[in-house]
Amino acid sequence: MDYRQRIRDIREDRDLTQAQVGQVLGLSQQGYNHIENGRAELKIQDLIKLCQFYELSADYLIGLSDDRGENA
Repeated sequence: MDYRQRIRDIREDRDLTQAQVGQVLGLSQQGYNHIENGRAELKIQDLIKLCQFYELSADYLIGLSDDRGENA
């Protein structure tokens, strides 16, 4: 699974808006939208923030594993 789809699915499963997740990353809604839609790449610093925010493993977030690694 592509990481963009995975981070979108997780965000939607948790009933969060792009603006809310963007705020966690220090981005605007539009800036975060660009990541989800492939117009911008997810920076490693932002991946780390998402892992901490969602309490999920990086491997899961980027689609390398189906093991959520929760509380990792």
